[in-house]
Amino acid sequence: MALMHQFRIEGGIVTYKSRFLKSDCYKENVENNRIVVSEFGTLAMPDPCKNFFQRFLSRFERQSKNTAYTDNASVSFVQYKGDYYVSTETNFMHKIDPQTLETKEKVDWSKFIAINGATAHPHTDPDGTTYNMGNSYNSKGASYNIIRVPPEKSGPNDTLEGATVICTIPSGDRTKPSYYHSFAISENYVVFIEQPIRIDLLKIVTGKMRGKGISDGVYWDPEKTTVFHVINKHNGKPSPIKYYATPFSTFHQINCYEENGFLIMDMCCSDDGNAINNFLIQNLRKSGEALDEVYNTICRTFPRRFVLPLIVGNNTPCELNLNTRQESTATAIKTGKNKVYCTHEDLHGDDLQEYGGLEFPQINYTKYNTHPYRYFYACGFRHLVGDSLIKTDLQDKHMKIWQQPGYYPSEPVFVPSPNAVEEDDGVILSVVITPNKDKSTFLLVLDAKDFEELGRAEVPVNIPYGFHGAFQAGI
Repeated sequence: MALMHQFRIEGGIVTYKSRFLKSDCYKENVENNRIVVSEFGTLAMPDPCKNFFQRFLSRFERQSKNTAYTDNASVSFVQYKGDYYVSTETNFMHKIDPQTLETKEKVDWSKFIAINGATAHPHTDPDGTTYNMGNSYNSKGASYNIIRVPPEKSGPNDTLEGATVICTIPSGDRTKPSYYHSFAISENYVVFIEQPIRIDLLKIVTGKMRGKGISDGVYWDPEKTTVFHVINKHNGKPSPIKYYATPFSTFHQINCYEENGFLIMDMCCSDDGNAINNFLIQNLRKSGEALDEVYNTICRTFPRRFVLPLIVGNNTPCELNLNTRQESTATAIKTGKNKVYCTHEDLHGDDLQEYGGLEFPQINYTKYNTHPYRYFYACGFRHLVGDSLIKTDLQDKHMKIWQQPGYYPSEPVFVPSPNAVEEDDGVILSVVITPNKDKSTFLLVLDAKDFEELGRAEVPVNIPYGFHGAFQAGI
C-alpha cells in the first residue's frame, strides 16, 4: 500500500513523518485483513471463508465494491494547478496535504476527459500548464492521448477542470498497445515513444478469470520497432514524419530540447523489455546463487541520445545522415516518404558498466527542462535496486559517484541553491536504506557540484525502498 514520507528541513533541524495513503483499496484491505483489490502484479486473494465453488465464482465478480481498478497511488508525487497529488498509472489520483500528508480527495481522470489512466510523470511549463498522456479503449481499439491541464483554477473546488485531449494517436496494434511510463517534452513538442513493451488487452480483461495479475498481460515483443511520435503541443498536430529505431525499452526520459532544427532527446534505454518482470516478489525473495542469477540476467539501462531532424521534406535525400551536429555520433536517415530511421549516441563512457547502468534520472528541472543542459543525476543499478548515486557531465561524459557498501539510495532529487547561477549549484537529496542494519535509514545530502557528502539525517525507523519524490521550498 502507498506509504508517503516527508522530511522537513527547518532551522538546521530535520523532522520526519509518514502516512499511509487512505485510498479505497487501503481501507478495504484493512477492513478485510487481506488484499481484496488487485494490483499490477498481485491478484486479489479469494475469501478464505468461502468454499471452493464460491471462490471460483469470485473470479468473475467485480474485484471491489468501490473501484474496478486500484487507487493505490504508490508511484509519484505530482502537481496540477498548484495542488499536490499522489499518482499511479490508473485513472485515479489522490489530492493530499503536503504538510500533514492527509488524504484529501480522490480524483478520477475519466470524469473530466475520456481516458483510462494517465502516467505518473507529467511535465509542467513555466506558466504552470501541465501535460500528460493517457490511453483510451473503445470498440475500435486502443489510442494514446496527449492531455493538457490549464495552470489556473476556476474555483476553490477545482481539480482537473479544463483538462483537454489535444491529440489522439491510434495504436499501431489496436488490441496490443504499447506500455509507457513517461514521455518527453520540449519547448514546442511532445514526443511519445511507442515501444515494444506491449499490453495484451484480452489478457488484462480475462486476468481475474484466469487467476493472473495485470502484469501477466504486459510483455516484450522484440519483433516490433520503436516509433517516435512528435506532436506540436500548441496546436495538437502530429508531425507527418515518423521516426523509427531498433527495439528498445524506456521508462524515464532525462531531457528534451530543440536546437538548430533538431530535436535532441535523452533517455534511459535498455535493449530488453523484460525488466518489468525482474521485480516480481519471487525474485526479490531469492538469496545466494539464485539471487546472483537474477542479477546476472538483468538487462542494463544506459543513457542515450537521439537526434531527430525536424525539417524533412519530399526533396530531402534518402540514405544520407541528416544529423549534421558534428559533436554527435547519433544518426537520422530518411528511408522513405515520411520515414526516418534513427540510431543513438551513448551518453556515457565504459566506466558506467561497472555500476550496472543507471535509472531514475533527474536534472535541474526548473531552469533546464526543455533547454540545453550539461548535468544529470541518477541511481546506479548493479542490483535490483539502486546501490549508488551518479552525476554525469555530458560535456566529457565523466561521472562522479557516491557509494557505500550495504547502502541503497533512492532517486536523487536536485535542489538549487538560492540565487544559483551555475547549473549544478545546489544539493542532491536521497533517502538511503540500510537493510543490513535495523532502523538506520537516513536522508543524505550531497553537494551537487563535487558530489561530496554534506551531511545526513538519521531516522530511527525502517523505511521501505520507494520510487519518485519531489521537493518543495517553503511549504
